[in-house]
Amino acid sequence: MKTNYKTALVLSIAISLLVNAIFLMAFFYREIPRGVMPRHVPQFDLLRTMVNIVSQFISSFALYVLIFNIFKIRTSERVRLLIIIVATSVVTYFLSGSISELQMDIFNLENRPRFKKNFVGAGELLRDYLVALVIVFSAQLIYISQKQQKTSLENEALRAEYMRSRYEALKNQVDPHFLFNSLNTLNSLIKIDADKAQEYVQQLSYVFRYTLQNAEVISLSEELKFTKAYCHLMQIRYGNNLDFEYNIDEKLYDSLIIPLSLQTLVENAIKHNVVSNKQPLKVKIEGIDDSVKVSNHIQLKKEVETGERIGLVNLAERYKLMWKKEIVAVKTDDTFEVTVPLMKS
Repeated sequence: MKTNYKTALVLSIAISLLVNAIFLMAFFYREIPRGVMPRHVPQFDLLRTMVNIVSQFISSFALYVLIFNIFKIRTSERVRLLIIIVATSVVTYFLSGSISELQMDIFNLENRPRFKKNFVGAGELLRDYLVALVIVFSAQLIYISQKQQKTSLENEALRAEYMRSRYEALKNQVDPHFLFNSLNTLNSLIKIDADKAQEYVQQLSYVFRYTLQNAEVISLSEELKFTKAYCHLMQIRYGNNLDFEYNIDEKLYDSLIIPLSLQTLVENAIKHNVVSNKQPLKVKIEGIDDSVKVSNHIQLKKEVETGERIGLVNLAERYKLMWKKEIVAVKTDDTFEVTVPLMKS
């Protein structure tokens, strides 16, 4: 626990004013209210009241600083509490006695009858112990509050580190998967059409430069540019059997999106559905309010390619970790659509 001198200062002022509230009230009303103070208490004296306030402030501030420093001791809670009680009792006793002697010297109270002098001294000592009890209790509350806040911050830091590590793991999972599929496509094209294979390699170089970036978020315009390059690669492979439709308002281009979001959804659509002369596939990418939707007609393959769980599940978890938002997947009788949220830049 830090020694918070500002907190000790504020609380000490509040306690000193509260303890001497009756004297302050007497100052404003020019008399002590009847029935409140004993008869032996003299009429209000501004100088003595100010001395009481200052002395109470000094003793309270000293106790707060002492207790705050005791809280720094590395030991069990019970031992620390015992040290606080003993130290507070000793310091309060000596401070109360020293202040009482000082007041007696200042206000010449040596001539007061011994019984009254002892009675008032005992009353002041009891008052000081009660104040010390309040100080210990309030300092304990401050200590517990700061300890809980520190624990909360540590837990939040650990959680953020876990989320960052988990996000990187998910991202690293996507890259080899994308590379594996791309090389398979390139291998197929080399056997079919060498010219298309060469064009595919050129486009693929741009695509991989994009995937190698370390940005956690990116503008929709950059993600869309990358997705179009990827779609071009797929059109080289499938020809007229695969078509893409884009309908995104340019107002959304500056919005932020998690990299590879749209490409993952397009890849899933191609991977899970038949793409042929008899069943050409059309994929739509459109902007809706503060999100982007990718949709296609359902024409499922009989056998789905391996690694099917990497795409959509991975993407959903990345959005949960990064933005604490959900992607929305809707499947009807003939269409499948996935909507991913956008963030304002």
